[in-house]
This record gives sequence, C-alpha cells and structure tokens, in this order.
Amino acid sequence: MSLPWRTPHLVLLGLALLAAAANAAVVLSTRTEVTGVERVAPAQAAIVLGARVLPDGTLSPMLADRVAQALALYRTGAVDRIIVSGDHGSWSYDEPGAMRDELLAHGVPARAVFTDHAGFDTWSTMRRAAEVFGVHSAVVVTQGFHLPRALFLARAAGLDAQGVASDLQPYGRSGLAATVREAAARVKAVGSVALRLPVTLGPPVPIDGDGRDSWGPPKP
Repeated sequence: MSLPWRTPHLVLLGLALLAAAANAAVVLSTRTEVTGVERVAPAQAAIVLGARVLPDGTLSPMLADRVAQALALYRTGAVDRIIVSGDHGSWSYDEPGAMRDELLAHGVPARAVFTDHAGFDTWSTMRRAAEVFGVHSAVVVTQGFHLPRALFLARAAGLDAQGVASDLQPYGRSGLAATVREAAARVKAVGSVALRLPVTLGPPVPIDGDGRDSWGPPKP
C-alpha cells in the first residue's frame, strides 16, 4: 500500500545520487589540470569559451576576463594561437566575433586568432577544436566554476588540456547563478560523452595556418 508513495521519492533519490556522481566524476578527474598563467606549459592554442555579449556589442565581465587571460597567455608565449569559440546563431549576436575584435584591438595578429562560430556548447567547442582545427594540446580559459566540466569534455574529445581560471573580479548574482547551473551542466556533460552526442563540424581549418581562414563572411 505504501509503494506508490515511496516510488517518487526513490526516483528522486536516484536522480540526486546520479547527479552527485556525475559532478564528482567531473571535478575529481580534472582537479590536477588547473594552473595559472605563469605556470602553464606551452600548448598549441588557447581555447576561450564564449559567454554573454551585451546588446551594445561589448563583452560581459565574465567574457572580458576570459579574453584578458587569453591575451596574457599569448603575451607570455605559452600559446601562439587563440581559438575564440561561442554562439553565433545569428548576425545580430556574435560571441566569437566580439572576442576576436577585442584581441585584435590589443595587438594580437589577425593570423593568430581563430573563430569558432559553432561553439554552441562546451562539448561542441572541444570536439571542433580537435576535429576541425586539428588541435592536440590546449589551454582552456574560462571561470573556475566552469573549468572542471570544460577540461572533462576536452579530454573526452582527445585534447591534452590544461585550464587557466579567469576569475579576475567578483561577478555578483550572475556568478552565483552560473555556479548553481553548473551542477546540472556537469550531468549533461557526462551524458554527452557517454552517448558521444553529435556536433556540427565542417571543413578543416588547421591551427598552424592563418586564423583569418576561419572568420567567415563579413556581417552584411
């Protein structure tokens, strides 16, 4: 008689345990791969993960900090190529283009900046880095809450990846909300790897070539 009452609770408990296990797997498997700009080992490229671009085209604080850390990596010589990856689902919203323009404005040569316009999520970014851009070793640049998942997915995509955190300022409520969402995103990451979910690929753009080959047509 009590089974119908217990079953939903058991299901919820099972889901909670599954989520906890997925989060633990992601965090524990990547905790030794995070370092600082000054200690990073040389790699083929920095991979800068996208975040919100404001309506006026400027970078949100989180995204600005990611770009700043990528610039620091380039200036120290840890990388000589930078992939900026994010959402460019329409002409009116272009995360990689905004990041590229910021890097160019700070003196990074155009040939060194590669734009990944189909980095709609972190799994897509890492798969495309390996399979479209031909990257083998990378420094992943994002906020600390995001790094474990990003590195987990990078490794699953076949990359030899290190992580550099870009928490250069407090982010207030937006940072707290992102941290909470990250717990669910880690569960999705484990599922993406387990199911080997497909991503949008395309013709190769070798990372040792000219970054401008990846820019695509200009905005109409």
